[in-house]
Amino acid sequence: MSAAANQALAHAWIDAFNAHDVPRLIALYAEACTHTSPKLRAAGGEGCICGKAALASWWQGAMKTMPSLRYELLTVTANEARVFIEYTRHCDGQAPMAIAEVFDVADGHISASRVFHG
Repeated sequence: MSAAANQALAHAWIDAFNAHDVPRLIALYAEACTHTSPKLRAAGGEGCICGKAALASWWQGAMKTMPSLRYELLTVTANEARVFIEYTRHCDGQAPMAIAEVFDVADGHISASRVFHG
């Protein structure tokens, strides 16, 4: 995909996430995707989710327990194979959190995502 298409993918991802529209969000991912996040480790896991079904379940749970969860997009940098986004995580009752995330993109879908925050 082109850098412009991958930038559009990042904006679609933010829009779907902020709408808490898990089906629309998960449609952006490849079937065999992986997602790595410190939040997964903090929840007692190994830090990685494999596959769209597991990722959808994770997000459905997060959005159910945190209905005010939203992301404020700060920057998007993309090339033909990768997207780097920076955003601020907002959730009522919690301090805002600066986050960076990298998407590997293949055939128009996110094949891997890696989240970084303090």
